[in-house]
Amino acid sequence: MLSPPLGAFVVMQENINHNQFIDQNVAFDENSEGLVIERYQEIPQSFIDGLKAEKAASSSVREGETMRVASIPVIVVEKWMREGFDFYNATAAQILSRLRTENLDAFITTNKQV
Repeated sequence: MLSPPLGAFVVMQENINHNQFIDQNVAFDENSEGLVIERYQEIPQSFIDGLKAEKAASSSVREGETMRVASIPVIVVEKWMREGFDFYNATAAQILSRLRTENLDAFITTNKQV
């Protein structure tokens, strides 16, 4: 099998539902200061709508030992880590507080007290 030539890439398209992982994108550019790396993640409205419905239904759902409290895009987690927020050792309450502080309430999936 031949490998693609340098600079070649393959674009794949697929439909996503609100439970699928959404990939992060990276773009490279150059300006007068040098190389610029832009990281972004497109969050479809259907994903946000699914989280909103899950949050609305959360009051009537009896939880077991674990409870989903948020669905946070990778791009947000990486931004927080660069800012010094230790996401992987933070409590659920700290994460929810940070989401609210940054007006990212759309990623919160429960109305319950944490």
